[in-house]
Parts: sequence; structure tokens; C-alpha cells
Amino acid sequence: MLLKFALQDFIDDREFKNLSPKTIIGYKDILGQFVNYCNDNEVVNVQDITQNTIKKYLMYCKNDLGNNPTSLNHKLNRLNAFLNYLVEIEVLDKNPAKKVQRVKEDIRIEVFTDYHIKQMLNYYRRIKQREKAFYAYRDYSIIVTFISTGIRLSELCSLKWSDINFKDKSISIYSTKARKNETIPATDKLIKELASYKVYCEQEFQKLNSHVYTNRLNQPLTTNAVQNVFKRLAKVMNFKDVRLTAHTFRHSFCQRCIQSGMSTFAVQRLMRHSSIKMTEKYAAMWGNDLREQNEKHNPLNELEI
Repeated sequence: MLLKFALQDFIDDREFKNLSPKTIIGYKDILGQFVNYCNDNEVVNVQDITQNTIKKYLMYCKNDLGNNPTSLNHKLNRLNAFLNYLVEIEVLDKNPAKKVQRVKEDIRIEVFTDYHIKQMLNYYRRIKQREKAFYAYRDYSIIVTFISTGIRLSELCSLKWSDINFKDKSISIYSTKARKNETIPATDKLIKELASYKVYCEQEFQKLNSHVYTNRLNQPLTTNAVQNVFKRLAKVMNFKDVRLTAHTFRHSFCQRCIQSGMSTFAVQRLMRHSSIKMTEKYAAMWGNDLREQNEKHNPLNELEI
């Protein structure tokens, strides 16, 4: 079977299984690149793909494209999905990528410290007091929501006022990844902040938009717009030790939950990880910071000896 037809068959199958458009695009980009590489190296049939073909492709991605270990492993995952599918439909007898080992990653996940968070919030507080600027009220609320819930960027942009239950102190999140609504608890502080921001928006605009976060024209914020907010804030803050992104807030939320002693199951529910394995990976990373945690929480700290 020609590779280009096998790829199209695989993409059709993913679309039939109702995977998200973002996931479909990811498959098309990575597997399309692999097919082009194979064609350039005279591998045109899926039956001609060998373990060595996969390894040489990953080396090409590393040396010529400058891909880091995380990107290489992501591509290997996509290739495994594609080749496993070809085994399922009996085009291949076995998956040639099955025994290709993942590249060892030097995992370093950046998180915000109390200092970072206070600096960002204080910056917007000053603008709110001095200039009464709309963006300061909005961006302050965005940061509070991110750090208090750990929701994803796309989830924040799709958040509507009807999703917030101020009485029961909960928020209904539409997960673009799982493609379903999930309810998470909201703290008293977050509910108070969102209620205050809602009153501000009602006074600022003649009609309240159904979406919580909008631009100055009262139109829903896009993910690109929020990313641009953080790019501008990053220039002002000039943090040298951490990237200022929406996902850093999500990681920071996860780290705080784990280091506070929250159970892995509870963290998984709050983060809405589809697999407990992802949560366990974070728990292994942040739950082992024993020296720092012992210094902070040791019972001896409160005793006179």
C-alpha cells in the first residue's frame, strides 16, 4: 500500500472517531512530514518501512530540524498510532516502530513562585488604581482564574458566565481535549473575584457578553489574544527564570496541589487528566522535594527545645 494512501486512510479513521480538529491537524503535520521524508529516501510503500527507517527519520528531525527530545518522543507517539492502525487493518503484520526506544528527556517544568504571582497581580492593581483601565481589571481576573483553577487556555477563552455557579461555588469547564463538560470547585476568593469582575463588566458595557473574558469591543477573547496579553506582560515583568505562559499557570497550580499534600486522585480530578499516569508523573517530580517540604512543615518548627 502506498504511504500517501495509507496516511489518508488513517486520517479518515481519526475523523470518523471524532477526534478534535486540533489533534487531526497534528497528525497531518507530523505524519505528512514523515511521508515526505520517506518519499525523499525512496520508501514509498508502508511495507518498506523498517525500524531503521524510523530511527533515521528521528535522527533527521534531531540533527536537521533541531527537534528536542520532547518533540522527538511526540513524533514517535504519532508514528506508533499510525503504524498500529495499519496493523489493526492488516496492512502490516507488525509495527516497525514498536521497539524504537523513546529519547531520554531532561524534564524541567517551569512554575511560578509566590514572588512571580505577586509581582504580576501588583502590577495590575497599580494600573487599576491609577488608570482604571479595562485591560487591567480583565487581566488581573484572568491571572486569578488561572492560578486558582489550573484550567487550559482554550477553556478560559470558552468560559461563560452561565458556567459559573456563584451559589454552589463551582465552575463548569468545557474541555476541548476531552470534548465534554466537567465541573470543578471554586474557592471563596475566586468566586469573590469573578463576582466583582462581573459587576465591573456590567458597568463597563451596556450589555454583558455571555463570555466571561472579552476585548474592549466586548467580543470574546481568542487564545491568540490571551497569548499576546502574556507576551506584553512578560516584557514588563522581565522574569529571567520562568516563561510567562498560560500553561505555566497550569503547571504552577498542579505543583501547589501536589506539594500541599493533596492526593493524586484529587489532583487528577482537578487537572482533569485523562490518565492517572500523567498526574503520577507530576507527583513523582514535585512530591519528592523532601528537603524543602521537611524544612517548611516539620513539627519541630513549632516546638521550643
